[in-house]
Amino acid sequence: MGEEAIVKKYRHYLLLEKGLSKNSIEAYGDDLQKLLAFLQEKSLPVQQVRLPDLESFLVGLYERNISPRSVARVVSGIKSFFGFLVLDHYIDDDPTELLEAPSIGLKLPMVLSVEEIDAILSVIDVSTAEGTRNHAIIETLYSCGLRVSELANLKFSNLYFDEGFIRVEGKGSKQRLVPISETAVQKIKNWLTYRSRIAVGKGNEDFVFVSSRKTALSRITIFHFIKQYAAEAGIQKKISPHVFRHSFATHLLERGANIRVIQEMLGHEKITTTEIYTHIDRNFLRQEIIEHHPRNKKPR
Repeated sequence: MGEEAIVKKYRHYLLLEKGLSKNSIEAYGDDLQKLLAFLQEKSLPVQQVRLPDLESFLVGLYERNISPRSVARVVSGIKSFFGFLVLDHYIDDDPTELLEAPSIGLKLPMVLSVEEIDAILSVIDVSTAEGTRNHAIIETLYSCGLRVSELANLKFSNLYFDEGFIRVEGKGSKQRLVPISETAVQKIKNWLTYRSRIAVGKGNEDFVFVSSRKTALSRITIFHFIKQYAAEAGIQKKISPHVFRHSFATHLLERGANIRVIQEMLGHEKITTTEIYTHIDRNFLRQEIIEHHPRNKKPR
């Protein structure tokens, strides 16, 4: 089987067996193309690749000043690809077994304070349909800790307001139930008064949040209006929809929520993914110690 056919089969494997999203598959494909271009220059078929070849490929990435984080992502993609080749018996031995990814250290997520989130919400004109929709979107992102793709794909059939939950379809089409605050429920209901008057396009009838074009909202649209509101609110931080997810997890941890519960609500497979949120603001941590450590009690 030719290389192109193998790559096509690999993409099907990522979609059907690994359950990855379209965006994740594209990212894996882009990183794999970097390797395939390198192998083509060397006239080396993928079935004949050995560890020194891969190490030489990584050296080339470093020489092009590609960041360690990006190189680590490429290594992850390469390991996935060669794991597939072994699984489907294209090769007998995996040359990536001893391939080491660069150390990228801990990158702490950007987080907004409650006051900053309130400031962003306060600049939205909720007298309009668009403003009401956008207010509900931001409130739901923060209230439920959703990924922007999960929010954009939220459907009426996923809403269980009487029970206080929404059903979310996350990565790999895995579903989970997430509690939703009364505030977020009310903001969504405010939007639904406008939503009920919109004759949406065919195939979009079940989407809760729709655009002026009467179709499901895109992630890009959500990204743009969040940046706009943040600028209007005077927020200097680099804002994206994911910041509300980071803030959701961090604020829960700061207030004593169990990390396993947060893991479940975020839809993380591994607890190590959730543990990045255990960075607690140092001022908060210091205040907690002052208030609760027995040696910090004032003498009587």
